[in-house]
Amino acid sequence: MIKTAVVTLGCAKNQVDSEYMLGVLDKNGFVLVGDPREADVVIVNTCSFITAAKQEALETILGVARQEPRPYIIVAGCLAQQHAGELWPELPEVAAFIGPAAIGRLPLIIERVLKGERLLDVPGADSGETELPRLTEQGKPYAYLKIAEGCDNRCSYCTIPAIKGPYRSRPLEKIVAEAEALANTGVKELILVAQDTTAYGLDCYGEYRLPQLLRELARIQGIEWLRLLYAYPTRITPELVEVMATEAKVLPYLDLPLQHASETVLRRMNRPGGLAAGIKAIERLRQAMPDIALRSTFIVGFPGEREEDFRVLLDFLGSMQFDWVGAFKYSPETGTAAAALPDQVPEEIKEERYHRLMLYQQTITRSCNERWIGRQLQVLIEGPGIGRSYRQAPEVDGLVYIEDMEGSTLPPGTLVTVKITRVRGNYDLVGQVEAER
Repeated sequence: MIKTAVVTLGCAKNQVDSEYMLGVLDKNGFVLVGDPREADVVIVNTCSFITAAKQEALETILGVARQEPRPYIIVAGCLAQQHAGELWPELPEVAAFIGPAAIGRLPLIIERVLKGERLLDVPGADSGETELPRLTEQGKPYAYLKIAEGCDNRCSYCTIPAIKGPYRSRPLEKIVAEAEALANTGVKELILVAQDTTAYGLDCYGEYRLPQLLRELARIQGIEWLRLLYAYPTRITPELVEVMATEAKVLPYLDLPLQHASETVLRRMNRPGGLAAGIKAIERLRQAMPDIALRSTFIVGFPGEREEDFRVLLDFLGSMQFDWVGAFKYSPETGTAAAALPDQVPEEIKEERYHRLMLYQQTITRSCNERWIGRQLQVLIEGPGIGRSYRQAPEVDGLVYIEDMEGSTLPPGTLVTVKITRVRGNYDLVGQVEAER
């Protein structure tokens, strides 16, 4: 039997693609192994959003190539979609480069690779199968649900439209069917992802359909939580806010990447709506849901960012009091408009601003967490004595640690009421179980 491993790099959307790969392989009788060192074939599902991601992907590929005995290597994902042509002669260790649209052909690709062929199967980003079998990690109480592919936004720093193609919403009924299948495996939390979740439906239905999709998903038996990531500030409609505020299963949590707070920088980034759109969205959300948890991400060191622009960003963080913030150092990517802009910021200044921002935000996040001391939160158990509340998305935010024995014996997927007793570090909460559901 052919033993196959999938190594996943990059974002949650890539994780979904890897689970499609596993589903296709499992359905076709391949033996799936978690350790690449035990595999005959290793598929590296890559990211290439920024230079650092490309470097990580190349290092991972070369690391697999150094294994003894060397497995057959298949490079999938964004790096293959974007750079397969130039990497083909540079990485003879790789048996095949495949784009996301080739996932459904994996069994045939592996069969040909094992016969000694070297393949390049990178169709257009907007072609190929989109509805595939999916295999998620057993016992994990949450799953990402990809509702669209591609992007129509034209942010000046971003390579995603070139890699992924135009925005393509998945049919609502097919998303619901996949969600029902996930619920049948024991998944309790669905986390909706896309390049822009709030644009869902506009391309194929002629209107924003995210509110309707949320209502449909909320009807699925077994699903307890629905969480939104990657929202766009100009598309936070009154109907979306109403659904978030009134539908019990839709968590009062939103990831709203704003990228900067200086109007000058936002114009250079080609971010429609500017800062006013972000502030308006936040005010609308907080008015409807005073306890909403908000996450945002920002880019430091964008071309032309002056010290005064950066201070505007810090002041904005202080006034907005986001629960969670991620930051990235700007990376000039080939083919983007921003890479050609004048006044590129030196790396040492990017690094210094990144650390200043994250240190400043730590105090804000801790303050937001401290407001929950003495209060109750519903917590979804993920492992022995560990879970998350509605305020915490997996892998990017903090955790809730349960300090009593009862909590340590609860199986993953259990929902419990926890009284918060203290903050651990800056990001995590600690509490005791008061009730179980």
